[in-house]
Amino acid sequence: MKYPALMTVFSVAAASLIGLQPLNAQQPGFKRVELQRSDLSVAGREAVVARADFDPDGIVGRHSHPGEEMGYIIEGTVQLEIDGKPPVISKAGDVYFIPAGAVHAARNVGKTPAKVLATYIVVKGKPLTTMAN
Repeated sequence: MKYPALMTVFSVAAASLIGLQPLNAQQPGFKRVELQRSDLSVAGREAVVARADFDPDGIVGRHSHPGEEMGYIIEGTVQLEIDGKPPVISKAGDVYFIPAGAVHAARNVGKTPAKVLATYIVVKGKPLTTMAN
């Protein structure tokens, strides 16, 4: 393959990947730290454990996951919005569950930092998070 043709193929591939919109770059005021990733006994599934850190007023915009998310609020106060449901405000000690593929967003509505411990049971090989339009 000649160089110009190779560059064209590379450019098309890169453009198609950008359209997937995975949440690779952290959003201002929000940081997700992956703590563990393990294969499960169910073929094609993996578990991911992560800590989400929110600055005051920090937000993670509307997104979804290729599987379920369940979590525990370690500290702070977080508002969770799942499409089609009323917003829920959770505080330290509360737990939550988000169904597979549900579009949702979260915001720290307190005056101090918030920390969340989340476990994802997801399809292996797919991006953990995909931003919604």
